[in-house]
Amino acid sequence: MSTINTGNHPAALWPGVRKFVMGKYDEHPLECKQIFDMKKSKMAYEEDVGITSFGLAPVKDQGAAYTYDSHTQGGTRRYTHIAYGMGYSVTREEMDDNQYSDKSFNRGEMLAFSFRTTKEIVAANVLNRGFNASYTGIDGKEMLATDHATLAGSQSNELAVAADFSEAALEDLLIQIHQAKNDRGLEIAISPKKLIIPADLAFEAERILNSTLRSGTANNDMNAVNGKIPGGIVVNHYLTDADAWFVQTNAPSGLLGFMRTAFEFKKDNDQATDNALAKAYERYSFGWTDWRGIYGSPGAA
Repeated sequence: MSTINTGNHPAALWPGVRKFVMGKYDEHPLECKQIFDMKKSKMAYEEDVGITSFGLAPVKDQGAAYTYDSHTQGGTRRYTHIAYGMGYSVTREEMDDNQYSDKSFNRGEMLAFSFRTTKEIVAANVLNRGFNASYTGIDGKEMLATDHATLAGSQSNELAVAADFSEAALEDLLIQIHQAKNDRGLEIAISPKKLIIPADLAFEAERILNSTLRSGTANNDMNAVNGKIPGGIVVNHYLTDADAWFVQTNAPSGLLGFMRTAFEFKKDNDQATDNALAKAYERYSFGWTDWRGIYGSPGAA
C-alpha cells in the first residue's frame, strides 16, 4: 500500500509557504447524466429482455377463420454493476508535522474528482465503442450498425456511407430516424432528441443547428434543421473520436445507466500504524438496450 509520509511534501513541514498549487480547476457539469437515462438498482445486475411485436393485420374474408399471430422473446441485455474503489493512507507524523493541514490538502475533494472523471469515461466509452464490433448488444451487433437483424430484415441506425458532420449528413440521419421501424417492420414514431458531439465539432454544430439561415452558403435559404433537435447540442468532453457524432432519440430503453451504490467516502485509522486512512467506493453500470435510441456516424476519416 502506498502511504503518504513527510517525504512526500517536505515543504509542508516549514512555515512561509503561501500556497500549495494542486491543479484545482472548475469541473464540467456531470455530462453522463445529460445522455444516459439514470436509474437506481438494488440488484447485482439488471437485465432487459427483448420481445417482438405483432405484424400487420391481414384481411379477414366473410365467414373465414381469424388469423392468429404470435410474438417471441428476443435477446437479453444484462447490466452488471462494476465496483470502483480507491483511497489514501497518511502517516501520523505527516499529519502532526504538516504546518498547513487546515488549508493545504483537500485530499477528499481530490479523490472525489478522480471518481467523477472515472464515471464520465466509463459512460462515454459506451459511445466511444459504439462502432466497435467487439462490444455487442441484444442482436449480436455493435450499438451502431447498418445491419441490425430483425424479423423484417436488416435495419440501420448508422449512415450507409460514413460521413463527417455536416448539414447534409445530419439531414440524412434525421430522415433515417423518421423512417424507423420495429422488429416486425412496422413504422414507429421516434424522433431526435439531442445531438451528441465531441468538443472538436462544437462550433460547427452551433452554426448548423442554430443559424436562422443555412450555414456556409450564399443562398438565402431557411435553415431546415433549426429546431429539429429539441434537446439541442450536448458536447461530451470524454469522446475520443474527433469525427464521430450521434443523434439520441426518444426511443425507450436506449442509453441506460444504473447506480447500484452512490459515491461513498469514509475515514478511519489503522490501529497498527496510526496511519490515517480514507477511501471511496462507487458501483454502477452503463450501456444500451434498444439500438434505436442512438443514431450516428463514425465520420469519414
